[in-house]
Amino acid sequence: MKIICIGRNYLPHIKELGHQVPENPTFFLKPDTSVITDNRPFPLPDFSQQVEYEVEILVRIDKVGKNIRETEAHTYYHEIGLGIDFTARDLQKKCIERGDPWEIAKAFDGSAVISQFIEKDQFTDLNNLNFHLDLNGTTVQSGNSGEMLFSIDRIIAHVSQFLTLEAGDVLFTGTPKGVGKVAINDRLEGFLEGRKLLDFKIK
Repeated sequence: MKIICIGRNYLPHIKELGHQVPENPTFFLKPDTSVITDNRPFPLPDFSQQVEYEVEILVRIDKVGKNIRETEAHTYYHEIGLGIDFTARDLQKKCIERGDPWEIAKAFDGSAVISQFIEKDQFTDLNNLNFHLDLNGTTVQSGNSGEMLFSIDRIIAHVSQFLTLEAGDVLFTGTPKGVGKVAINDRLEGFLEGRKLLDFKIK
């Protein structure tokens, strides 16, 4: 299983971090050791002083594909979910300044929280999905899939030019503005179209 994460896919988030707007989807990978499921607690690492949440809509690939056409991309997935791309922001900033890869800031153990998946047919329009994240009962991030710079199908087509997509691969599709720091005992709750899919604590 590959965890493929799209960066810089919501303009307000790009602006809040001071990044450049990409011409094509930007992606990076997380290993399977980064995955947390079943709302298990997230262990806050001690190598960073600024671990931040990033809530994202997820897509699970269900068949092998390479060089997928955008018009056919919708046939390669039937389930969506919600996830948190945890980021060691202080380490990421140093990596960007030095021109280093981001793995230490993005791919550490436990950095990919994944919810249960739901059949996409249960939703009316995948390009109009509302989602939000609550931190200790207060909404800190909210977004709509229609705000993506690159749609789900565009992402799949682009990534499959470089990587063969396989059944079980998960795509993180980018985060809206409002990312922020977590601390021990914080509670994170994630909602997709009103359905609570994430509810876990920081330990």
